[in-house]
Amino acid sequence: MFYSRFLSLTLILSAITVAAQQPSTSSQIVDKALAQKEQLTKTSLVKNVVFDNIGPTVMSGRVTDLDVNPDNPTEFYVGYASGGVWYTNNNGTTFNPILDTSNTQNVGDIAVDWKNGIIWVGTGENNSSRSSYAGIGILKSTDNGKTWQNMGLKDSHHIGRILINPNNPNEVVVGVTGHLYSPNQERGIYKTTDGGNTWSQKLFVDDMSGIIDVQRDPNNFNLMFASSWTKDRKAWNFDGSGNNSAIFKSTDAGNTWTKVSTEKSGFPTGQGVGRIGLAVFDDNIVYAIHDSQFRRPSETKKETSKMLSKDDFKTMSTETFLALDNKKLNAYLKMNGFQEKYRADNVKQMVRSGNVKPIDLAKYLENANSLLFDTPVIGTEVYKSTDGGMTWEKTHDNYLDGIYYSYGYYFGHIYVAPDNSDNIYIYGVPIVKSKDGGKTFKSISAENVHADHHALWINPKNPNHLINGNDGGVNITYDDGENWIKNNSPSVGQFYAINVDNAQPYNVYGGLQDNGVWVGAYNSRENKSWHQSGQYPWKSIMGGDGMQIQIDSRNHNVVYTGFQFGNYFRLNLETDEQTYIQPKHELGENPYRFNWQTPILLSPHNQDILYLGGNKLMRSMNQGTNWTAISDDLTNGGKKGNVAYGTLTSISESPFQFGLIYTGSDDGLVHLTKDAGGSWENISNTFPKDLWVSRIVASQHKKERVYVTLNGYRWDDFKVYVYMSNDYGNTWKDISSNIPASPVNVIREDSENQNVLYLGTDNGAYVSFNQGVNWEAFSNGFPNVAIHDIVVQPDAKHLLLGTHGRSIYKTDISPLQQMNDKMMSKAETLFKINDIRFSPRWGSSFSQWSDPYEPSIDISFFANSTGGKTIKVLSENGTLLNEMKINADKGFNYTTYDLTLTEKGRKALLKENSSIDINKAQNGKYYIPKGKYTIQIGNEKRMFEVK
Repeated sequence: MFYSRFLSLTLILSAITVAAQQPSTSSQIVDKALAQKEQLTKTSLVKNVVFDNIGPTVMSGRVTDLDVNPDNPTEFYVGYASGGVWYTNNNGTTFNPILDTSNTQNVGDIAVDWKNGIIWVGTGENNSSRSSYAGIGILKSTDNGKTWQNMGLKDSHHIGRILINPNNPNEVVVGVTGHLYSPNQERGIYKTTDGGNTWSQKLFVDDMSGIIDVQRDPNNFNLMFASSWTKDRKAWNFDGSGNNSAIFKSTDAGNTWTKVSTEKSGFPTGQGVGRIGLAVFDDNIVYAIHDSQFRRPSETKKETSKMLSKDDFKTMSTETFLALDNKKLNAYLKMNGFQEKYRADNVKQMVRSGNVKPIDLAKYLENANSLLFDTPVIGTEVYKSTDGGMTWEKTHDNYLDGIYYSYGYYFGHIYVAPDNSDNIYIYGVPIVKSKDGGKTFKSISAENVHADHHALWINPKNPNHLINGNDGGVNITYDDGENWIKNNSPSVGQFYAINVDNAQPYNVYGGLQDNGVWVGAYNSRENKSWHQSGQYPWKSIMGGDGMQIQIDSRNHNVVYTGFQFGNYFRLNLETDEQTYIQPKHELGENPYRFNWQTPILLSPHNQDILYLGGNKLMRSMNQGTNWTAISDDLTNGGKKGNVAYGTLTSISESPFQFGLIYTGSDDGLVHLTKDAGGSWENISNTFPKDLWVSRIVASQHKKERVYVTLNGYRWDDFKVYVYMSNDYGNTWKDISSNIPASPVNVIREDSENQNVLYLGTDNGAYVSFNQGVNWEAFSNGFPNVAIHDIVVQPDAKHLLLGTHGRSIYKTDISPLQQMNDKMMSKAETLFKINDIRFSPRWGSSFSQWSDPYEPSIDISFFANSTGGKTIKVLSENGTLLNEMKINADKGFNYTTYDLTLTEKGRKALLKENSSIDINKAQNGKYYIPKGKYTIQIGNEKRMFEVK
């Protein structure tokens, strides 16, 4: 079945030539979607709506790769998992994004030809986590990222490594990881000799095994090593090992390959071989780091313990259990967090009556996450070859615990110093180094270095100089890890969820992948001035992988949030109190299943009532202190695996009626209750099966209306699924309309205009002005990045986008909220213009060293056709003071007026009002004085005041 299984261990794999312009069906879908998105952006009515990035930045986001100029290490590029590629030429003091003009921000690997100024980006993160998003092939730029050309491999989804021949920039070797959630053929080793115009597949293992790493001899491009990785991720399970995970060698620049990790080589073989990372010192010395999924051998002697353990109860008989000492049993119950009602006497009575079995005392503690950590695999191993990969020997005697924990699929790199083959670096959660060839290791993590490491660069001219990329951005050291500098100016936060409160100014809250939950005022300045005060304007309020946030509308200091798998807390931000509130199943019941992103919701009818979704819907009437399950299982029951599945993903309660609640699950079910959980109805029978319900929204404008979005990403299904019902889900209308193919994460109603909807996909944000009949693409100010959450702040009339890779964006939607049929028929519609306070310092500078301050006001208008427009500035009596000519697009338009008068306008205003004096400012301009003025476009007029 699998091609490589029929090859002898020493057989050289021949080339399979595949031209880049022979797309598969999947790549044709990608091409169509990208072309559709590009065209939609050009014609969009909202293409001029400007979004501002409000950060935060200090916690950064996941780095996947680094590429540093060896001749000038202050110049380098950083690739972020879903945040694009950023460039610095001042040693990380500042960065500029260079991938923003491309069709994706998902980065697996970057490679730079420094001599010729050519940048290659392999799109699609090469890790295999639940937030590793697919790419669109391999991109190339010859102008430092101003423009990008897609060079093919569009069905690869994930690319692990790119190697450029330093003597021939047209010769490039690429390791393709392939699809994460499904089999595919476009994976393995690919090579081009014409700069990417055509590609040849040089190594194909099988349709479930891609190439996760490729490394070459630093002095010989012909000598390469590659590692294949057999993996299978599903929404409910991840299997990261297999018979075809192996090491291959090439001596002809990647044209042919020989498998060298054979049974006789000393390197592990078989079903338990996991992810492998490689480092090549020279033609003889090669290192490999291996995530071994083989089980650890049983201990020959089990240490006796006075304490009971979870495993003791798995085989314990009822008679033995009832004979346990009560003090010993109570110690186990208290230590493991059993509810107070479960103590020795009453638990024994429950067992005696047959309602509970001894094994239930083990099951009570187990969920998908704990089972993952309990898996007794070998984990991290380091191997070394001194004969060019023919034989391998493990470098250490003991287990390397605490490197990967149970998340080996998330890591997998090893590095050797260019000047000393005994100096190696490995990482996972910590980063550690060895000075004796891997016999012993020492941590070089530090208090300002985030955990979870993914990239490292060692300066060949100064091996004590390291640049490290991790889940918290970039760190630099000049003393081999003794001390680190933090370089986190890029706005690359990976938000799962955001929310806002009703404070003045309002605060924005957000939960991030591996960076906890943060809060900050929406108008916080995202600059370096906080270095002076020592107080960053955003504050961390929760660790772990930050999840959903609910804020009490009566007191914004009361916040509900938490981290992965339903670990939620009630916080009092004023007193710094934290109360753990995760609901607990009853002893004897199966444990509740909680999604990675467990949904929570404060009832809009009573802010003491909190809902939380496991596989059942839980309700607390007292702020999470006590819980009641108000449903049976609202999923298909889960599946066997090491990831929680069969869980609720979205909850919505109608603002029109208490107890009118909708739920959505990760396995495609949508349920409705109209009586607060008394009875439930499945309203998803007509939907495509098994898809993830990414959002369900009960309308705030019509009681019977509800919206649902489904997400097929975990099936490698990139279709758009968006539905609306006006009869409580009895019938559904598909409103996906003209949205380009991309999994949908969120839909949100406008707070004022029931016809306006906002929607976020894995590749951008959209707005509809007619309830989904057609959609317009947002694009001004942010790139093609995944939108995971959308929030409207109704008082400020702000729309906020929570992105998974570029932090949070904000825009003013007050003009959009006014859209109606009348506006579409009028030539121009001019929107409100804010007043401004006069200052005698307009046009002046505070010192000779600073630029003059030049004021402006914003002018926004809608035009129903493209063409030239004249904007007139009139006095209160209608005298022309200034005018501007602009080219307007069909749709919403934005410009500014700098509050100046022409010489003619000044004379006219002085003639109109002889009591005022208008003098030339320091910058040589005349500014309008205090008074009332009118902006006119066509027949539209709006007044504003200079106070």
